[in-house]
Amino acid sequence: MDRFLGRHAERIYTLLRVVAGLLFACHGAQKLFGALGGTAMTSNPMMLVAGIIEFGGGLLIALGFLTSWAAFLASGQMAAAYFMVHAKGGFWPIINKGELAVVYCFLFLYIAARGAGPYSVDAMLRRKP
Repeated sequence: MDRFLGRHAERIYTLLRVVAGLLFACHGAQKLFGALGGTAMTSNPMMLVAGIIEFGGGLLIALGFLTSWAAFLASGQMAAAYFMVHAKGGFWPIINKGELAVVYCFLFLYIAARGAGPYSVDAMLRRKP
């Protein structure tokens, strides 16, 4: 399996980055625009900032543009969301409904450390003479 999938590691990583970024942007679209069954929460300053980070950061991560910065900011936001909202409901994320925040936090931390990869706007800009 390693030989087969290992050859495609960069493409699979790109797919992971794009899907995670777009899904994260959907959370921001709910908060900012009331899209996708959500309610616009722009009157709450904390939710407005969260929506901007989620929507803008998610799109940047998906495109692979300023990826490490956007992913690091998104990771921090998810850590803050977990401790400010979910942790009040108990220690275990499965009980306090914070597992998605934890997964996003560590996924974006990994993306921030690894960078955008070769199939990204960041890589395209580095290749320009």
